[in-house]
Amino acid sequence: MEFSVKGPFDIKKERVGKGRYRLLFEDFWFSSSAIAKISEERGVYVFAAKTGRGYAPLYVGKATKSFGKEAFNPTNKHKYSDAMLKYERCRPVMFFVTPPERRGKVNVTAIDEVETFLIQTAYNKNSEIQNVKKTRMPSWSIRGTVRNEKRGAPKSAIEFRKAIGL
Repeated sequence: MEFSVKGPFDIKKERVGKGRYRLLFEDFWFSSSAIAKISEERGVYVFAAKTGRGYAPLYVGKATKSFGKEAFNPTNKHKYSDAMLKYERCRPVMFFVTPPERRGKVNVTAIDEVETFLIQTAYNKNSEIQNVKKTRMPSWSIRGTVRNEKRGAPKSAIEFRKAIGL
């Protein structure tokens, strides 16, 4: 099963004080026809901060009913707002990772597997993500390849990543 990525889609914000912003979720699903269509889909969503150096993942969640019902629920809005306190000079964005469109039941097992993978990958990049569950990382790593804390990689690790497609 091949999932697709949609986004990044900006979440508007307004200044409410010196260095403080409020995220404006109300109009998100109505900001474009592409986003309106996504609101009815299911899959995994990633709330991130677009910074000068790329993206900082801040929360990963899954929607088995629909993104429109689950991505901006009250609990998630609170998590997003808390996460944004450290990223005042960024653009808040959402990514949506969706399974292929099919008739019948949604493959919740595949969505759960993708969510787990993305939480662990996001946690590896930003250990301050708002997720609590599924952040326990395996105890192993491969230097220069997978879950490596040291910067730089030996040439053998670089070639190995190319060989296995990482």
